[in-house]
Amino acid sequence: MKDLKSLFERLEYEVIQGKLDGEISELVFDNRKVVENCLFVCIKGAAFDAHTVVGAVAENGAKVLVVEHEVEVSGDVCVVKVADTRVALAMLSAAYFDYPADTLKVIGITGTKGKTTTTYMVKSILENAGYKVGLIGTIEEIIGDEHIPANNTTPESYIIQKDFRKMLDAGCDLCVMEVSSQGLMMHRVDGFTFEIGIFTNIEPDHIGPNEHKDFDDYLHCKSLLFQKCKKGIFNCDDEHFEKVLEGHTCEVETYGFKPSADFVATNMEYVLGKGYLGVNYNVKGLENFHVEIKLPGKFSVYNSLTAIAICHHFNVSVDNMKRALMEAKVKGRIEMIHVSDEFALMIDYAHNAMALESLLNSLKDYAPERLVCLFGCGGNRSKLRRYEMGEVSGKLADLTIITSDNPRDEDPQAIIDDIKTGIAKTDGKYVEIIDRKEAIKYAIENGKRGDVIVLAGKGHEDYQEIKGKKYPMDERVLIQEILEEL
Repeated sequence: MKDLKSLFERLEYEVIQGKLDGEISELVFDNRKVVENCLFVCIKGAAFDAHTVVGAVAENGAKVLVVEHEVEVSGDVCVVKVADTRVALAMLSAAYFDYPADTLKVIGITGTKGKTTTTYMVKSILENAGYKVGLIGTIEEIIGDEHIPANNTTPESYIIQKDFRKMLDAGCDLCVMEVSSQGLMMHRVDGFTFEIGIFTNIEPDHIGPNEHKDFDDYLHCKSLLFQKCKKGIFNCDDEHFEKVLEGHTCEVETYGFKPSADFVATNMEYVLGKGYLGVNYNVKGLENFHVEIKLPGKFSVYNSLTAIAICHHFNVSVDNMKRALMEAKVKGRIEMIHVSDEFALMIDYAHNAMALESLLNSLKDYAPERLVCLFGCGGNRSKLRRYEMGEVSGKLADLTIITSDNPRDEDPQAIIDDIKTGIAKTDGKYVEIIDRKEAIKYAIENGKRGDVIVLAGKGHEDYQEIKGKKYPMDERVLIQEILEEL
């Protein structure tokens, strides 16, 4: 039970019906989960507005309704009006869980690319240094020993505050989380202040009727993080850096290859090891040491540099940083899988043309004997993505292996045919093998000395979705089975 008035102590509101007194049993924002004597917050979504069902919510036992426009409801239900119910939900959730982020130090990472890898790198370094760290991100939420698969990159504000409370109860000192533009736009991270906010980069993405109306809106939403944090750490190499800075209220630090940055990467070298790709460089400025990472590409320099800049503020030793970065590995994000000393193989989540193009261009910097790209595309999704990914792979890879991803309700061969339409715009060579395990087996069996093989699209996913059902399929397991068979 929670005292009502204390929940509203940091919120501007107007009581337009009944009395705001006594206690409530629960805080609820899903009309299917209403319980007796709860406080219900009416959220207006893209497809459903909870203001339209206030009568049923009251009949099911809600004691208080929080609304953002006038509603008609009979009985002794208390109705509280606020300017924005999403903001109210965030503020009420923080109060409901006793303001956990007033104690827990929260690190928020926003950007088009690099968020997931960087959160795991930060977690790895800080835990190496003795901190206990929770994580909220695209793949999962980690609270102590508990791993919870994620539905959204940035969950609803109530879930975030609930997780913060669970992290504190589990003994966590810190939480590192991915902060999406949608999460910022929908006020999911209102109600608390981030210790550190990070901007990785921004490229045109998530533009459309259900997300952002244009690139300026997308960029503006990303910049909102820096009005919600004490310290902001920015990639100063990004061409939109100055725009993201607009309106910031935080202290500013920078990282990148520019000599003016606070954390500068210099003397970068590509490393082609036995069955893996890596990168070495020196960091100079507020930290000074040599960095080695068994992850490929210039983007791995940016990700690790971000992690170093963050961990600098938690007094992590150079030895701890170096050790953790050498061991850094994120499931499904440029994840190196050792299958041979002769060639390198990796799994990556690149599942659209922009991500695939960035990945393949980075791998070409290693001058592989052949760049082999294996991928498919999801069913019940835009055909344009298939054409674009086919064209990108055909243009950049020496060999494309077209296979199945999550066909869902579509015929896998029809999806493959769409991908071939894109490849046909190039001179790229390809083979098509519908069964993903057989396609991976073909890639491994035909791997040559100096090749780099990318299994793209599935990443961290451990299932294949066919006709409304998810079947177990983890590429790591498939690779192990194939190696045993061979």
